[in-house]
Amino acid sequence: MRFWANLVGYQLVWFGVVICAARGQPWLSVALAAAFAALQWLFSKQQASDARLLACSVACGIVLDGSLAASGLLQYASPQPSVLAPVWILALWAAFAMTINHSMTFLRGRPLLAAAFGAVGGPLAYLGASRGFDAVAFPDPATPALLALALGWGLAMPALAVFAKRWQDIAPEALPVGAAP
Repeated sequence: MRFWANLVGYQLVWFGVVICAARGQPWLSVALAAAFAALQWLFSKQQASDARLLACSVACGIVLDGSLAASGLLQYASPQPSVLAPVWILALWAAFAMTINHSMTFLRGRPLLAAAFGAVGGPLAYLGASRGFDAVAFPDPATPALLALALGWGLAMPALAVFAKRWQDIAPEALPVGAAP
């Protein structure tokens, strides 16, 4: 049941965040994503791993989406406020992080599958946000942006999956005081 709640919940949050961002309501987007992330974390049996993944995922969003925005390869609806990337897209990265240990556990320990999943799924999500909702816009032609997204997500997804596997396998009580896995 938790699997389905996580999977369906994230999809609903994705739609809500994208729609709110497209309508110029970035703070409502952030509230939706934060509520999902908080609820998933609250009921998680892997809170430490989820928290680390959330931080890593947001960092990936800052680098990837910030680079795409700075290069002009993507333009975002509701771009302000931003930390290189719009806050609503970073909130979406945070919500996405909460799927890795839950509905996407099949990617842990499978970096090639995770890379393929990211390289295909990442650009498709941005295309959906662009064509269905006008939350992001691609320059013409869109090919360079889609290739950059495929490369970025093709690197980010296996990294997150590897971290998830590593952090899941290390029990917090097995670590020396003050040590990070």
